Amino acid sequence: MMRTDWFDYYLPEELIAQFPPEQRGASRMLVLHRETGAMTIRPFAAIVAYLRPGDCLVFNDTKVMRARMYGWKNGDPGAARIEILLLRPESSDGVRWQCLLKPGKRVRPGTRVRLVTAAGEFVGDDWFTVTAKNSDNSFTVAFSSSDNELLQQRYGHVPLPPYIRRADGDLDQDRYQTIFAREAGAVAAPTAGLHFTPEILAELAAKGVEQVNVTLHVGPGTFQPVAVADVSEHHMHTEQFILTEASAATINRVKAAGGRILAVGTTSVRVLESCAGDDGRVTPQTGATDIFIYPPYRPRVVDLLLTNFHLPKSTLIMLVSAFAGREHVLAAYRLAVEERMRFYSYGDCMLLNL
Repeated sequence: MMRTDWFDYYLPEELIAQFPPEQRGASRMLVLHRETGAMTIRPFAAIVAYLRPGDCLVFNDTKVMRARMYGWKNGDPGAARIEILLLRPESSDGVRWQCLLKPGKRVRPGTRVRLVTAAGEFVGDDWFTVTAKNSDNSFTVAFSSSDNELLQQRYGHVPLPPYIRRADGDLDQDRYQTIFAREAGAVAAPTAGLHFTPEILAELAAKGVEQVNVTLHVGPGTFQPVAVADVSEHHMHTEQFILTEASAATINRVKAAGGRILAVGTTSVRVLESCAGDDGRVTPQTGATDIFIYPPYRPRVVDLLLTNFHLPKSTLIMLVSAFAGREHVLAAYRLAVEERMRFYSYGDCMLLNL
C-alpha cells in the first residue's frame, strides 16, 4: 500500500504565486538530480546549459480557453447567478458543450441562463439552455449561438486555478498562455511551458536541441485532490490528447540516436507515456488518457522533466516522484520552501536532471 499522506508537505500560503513574474522567464529553477538527489537553484535561463545537442524538448501546445462565464438564471438579475466552466464541445457545430455549472443545485434540464459581461451587463441576447445533467456531475448545455469563440471573447474569463485568490485580469490573457499555444481546448495552462521565451527557444535550437509539440487539453481534474488513503484506489481523470506522426517520428529518432527526451510539464509526460511501448518507442495516436503515474512506475520515454511545484497529496507530485523518488522530491520541496521559491501555476520550476 502506498499512502496518499506520504506525499504531503508544508507550504506557507504566502509562497503561492498570485501573479506571474514581472517578465516571462524571470523565474528560478531548482535542479534535482534524479539518481543522487543533489540539488542546486539556478535562473530559469540556465536550462540551456543542461541540454545537449541531439536532445529533444517536448512541449504541450494546448491553448487555454476563456472558459469561465457568468449569467443570470432566466435572464433575471434578481435570480441566481450561474457560473459556467466550459470543458469540451459535444457537437461539431459548437452549440452543445459539456461543462461544469455552479451552483449546480440551482439548474435542471430546461433551465435557461443569459450571459453577462464581467461588469454584469447584457451586451447581446446570448443564452445557454441546460439539456442534461451527466453521471459525473457535469452538464450538457446548448448555446443560442454556434460562434463559441465570439461568446468567449464577449463573456469569457481566464479560468485561473482556485489557489489564485483574485479575479482574472488583462495580464492573464497573455501570461496564463504559453508562447507556443496553438490548439484551444484547455481549462488550465500547462504551466511548465510558461517560463519559455522566444530567446530561450532560439538558444536551444542554435545548440542543436530539437523541439516538438504534443497536445493534451488540461481539464479541471488536474486540480482534483486524491481523497482516498491508498493511492492505488484513486480514480484518475481523463484528458484528450494528440501525438502526431511527425512528433512521434522525431522522438523515436532522437531516442534511437542516444539523445534524451525532456518533457516540458506533466501533461507532456502523460501523452508520451500513454503512447509508449515496452521498447520505449512511441506510436502516434489521438484519444483520451487516464494514465496515473506514481512510484514505482519507471518512465519508458521521458528522460528529463521540467515541471512547476505541485499541490500536496496531488496526482502531479506523485507523477514527479516516479522520476526521482518520493524522498528526493520532498527534500527538494523543503529546500524550495526554505529558499522562498514561488509555488504553483505562476511560480518557479524544477528540472529533474540526469
